[in-house]
Amino acid sequence: MDSSLISISPRKLRSDLYSYSYQEDSNIPLVISVLASLIERNVARNERIAKNCKWALSRHARTRVFDGHEAPDMTVQSFLERIFRYTKAGPSVYVVAYVYIDRLCQNYPGFRISPSNVHRLLITTIMVASKYVEDMNYRNSFFARVGGLTTNELNKLEVDFLFLMGFKLHVNVSVFESYCSHLEREVSIGGGYQIERTLRCAEEIKLRQCAERRYDQIARISL
Repeated sequence: MDSSLISISPRKLRSDLYSYSYQEDSNIPLVISVLASLIERNVARNERIAKNCKWALSRHARTRVFDGHEAPDMTVQSFLERIFRYTKAGPSVYVVAYVYIDRLCQNYPGFRISPSNVHRLLITTIMVASKYVEDMNYRNSFFARVGGLTTNELNKLEVDFLFLMGFKLHVNVSVFESYCSHLEREVSIGGGYQIERTLRCAEEIKLRQCAERRYDQIARISL
């Protein structure tokens, strides 16, 4: 195993979420890798659905504001790391942004996260979550530069997002804890993800388990 890869465990993730310190830890928060894995798998699943069933991706016109003309040539992981490096938004901001994305998907069941909208959706939700969580924030113009947008574009996305959410941005402690627990469960699947190899490791574990089950079935039949 590559020594440069860092193993993520539920305990490490929880410690990171509640006690991350910029002064003591210059590494990228673990929640970014876990969230990137969740989003990337969601995008991949939606792309499979789109290929097999075009009508399943029909979306509400209002949610198309997040669609870009071209999908940026940057992975979700790299994009989230870029946002963190420049904005220094704390780990809890990404959890709240995750809550917002989930609420949006629940409010608009036809909405699907795709390569054409994921980056604009992330920079918008993270900026709004940062305003909700953090005491001090950068201006929209700064977030726009980080996200590769103009200030006017991000301003419009923010307003559209607020109306899509019905301005319901409050996240209480119990909701925050439940989403943290969900992220921890995601880490626990298959014994933990590896940074930069999350999807591949999960798939390898799944295939190996299937192969082991088939082998056990053959062994029992033979006996």
